[in-house]
Formats: sequence, structure tokens, C-alpha cells
Amino acid sequence: MSRALPDLPPLRDVIARHGLSANKALGQNFLLDGQLLDRIARIPGDLYGQTVYEVGPGPGGLTRALLGAGAQVVAVERDVRCLAALEELNDASGGRLHVISADAMKIDECSEVGIGAHIASNLPYNIGTALFVRWMTLEAWPPWWRSLTLMFQKEVAERIVAKPGSAAYGRLAVLAQWRARPTIAMTVHRSAFVPPPKVMSAVIHVVPTGQPEGVSIGTIEMLTAAAFGQRRKMLRQSLKGVRGAIEALNTAGIDPERRAETLSIEDFINLGQILTEDS
Repeated sequence: MSRALPDLPPLRDVIARHGLSANKALGQNFLLDGQLLDRIARIPGDLYGQTVYEVGPGPGGLTRALLGAGAQVVAVERDVRCLAALEELNDASGGRLHVISADAMKIDECSEVGIGAHIASNLPYNIGTALFVRWMTLEAWPPWWRSLTLMFQKEVAERIVAKPGSAAYGRLAVLAQWRARPTIAMTVHRSAFVPPPKVMSAVIHVVPTGQPEGVSIGTIEMLTAAAFGQRRKMLRQSLKGVRGAIEALNTAGIDPERRAETLSIEDFINLGQILTEDS
């Protein structure tokens, strides 16, 4: 189902009328292809009547698609230049868009959006990874969000879904995969953006899964920070500063001369459980 918006002017006209241009300092790249934006809005599934949280809507390209899919949208926008264009979109949607003029890194999202919202965003490149890590390292699990549909640089997306033994596998992959299921939903060519970025992009979709028993996010963060902080070193070196880690390697039957990128997600969970038992 959808809740059709009235005929809206092309995004290029909106950008020109409001004198908008992508601000490099804010990590902005505008996506204007309506069909592509509709495809992104369909990734989370049926959004009719659902709440969606969007970071950095800019002139409102993805916001249009989300509203057209029937969602109630809560958007946080730091760039005050974009607020007038977004207010016009709120009027056109019958009040289904709530815009918060703020820095996305500084707001209490759960209190603003509520439990059970989807997050969908063409994330500003300069804060995208930091926001993703924040959403993946919440203490409470399942989290307040139901799914993530996020645009990243393709290289970052590949790090999120990477498998053990690959060059892209690292701390980001473990944090994303130990209690959630991330996939690359689609790739987006650089030419789709205004201005075109220097790199290709990709949209990831993340659905939370159950958290393994007997291990906390704090322990996983500590292990991965140490192990991948010195990824070229053997585990007996990189983990020597983590209390009990060498003993945990022996208990788990993991050769301390291996390197972090060879450990599976299950290996990290097992180590975390052993460290938790011994603490």
C-alpha cells in the first residue's frame, strides 16, 4: 500500500528554488533519481503506517519515497538551509513528516522516535560509520529500531558484511554480525548523486537477531578493539592487554599465534563468554 503524495516539483527545481547545494563539510551528496529512491524505500518491506527515522534528508529525495510508501517520517537535519524545502514536503504529506533541526550525533533518538521504528537514510559520509557503530553497540537488545536501510560508501558496506579471512573483515564486521544480519541490498553508481562522489556506494539492510547468552556488547567491543587494533600481530600480542584473554584463547582451543582476521564471529562470541564466566 502507499499514500500517494500530490504531484511535486522535480527535486532539481526544489534545490534551485531554495538555493541549495551539497555541503562537503556536512558530507552531503544529493540523490535525485525518483525510481532509485523508491527502490531504496521498498527495501525494509511494507512501510505503510510505520515510523521511519531518517538522518540528513537534505532537500528530501528519500523522504519523498518514504512518505510515498505510507510511512510517518521523523527526520533530523543539521543544515538549516534545507528546512524550508522539508516543511513544504510536510505540508504535501498531510503532516506525516516531523523535522528535528539538530546534529544527529547529539540527540536521544529513542525518545524522539519511539520503539519499533525503521531507520532509513542516505547517511552523510562524514558521520555514517560513527552512527552505524552507535546503533550496533546499544546495550539493550533487541534495539529500539526494527531495521536499518543505510547508504554507505561501497568500501564501508563491504566491511560491514565481510567474512573471516577476507581483507575487509575487521571490527566493523564483528560488531555488525554477532547479533544482527547485515546484507548489501543494492549498489549505487556514483553518477546517481549530485555532486558525484569519488567512490561507488551501496545500500545495506540490517535486521537484529537474538543476542548470544553470557556475553555483553562491552566485552565484544573490548575484544575487537584490541584484536583488530593491531591486526597484523598475533593474538598473543594484540590481546595481551585484555585481562584473561590469553587463558580464554587456550580454553577455547584457539591458537594464540593466529591473527584476528582468521577468527570467526562464533570465535569472538566464545571468547567473550569465557571472559564473562571468568570475571
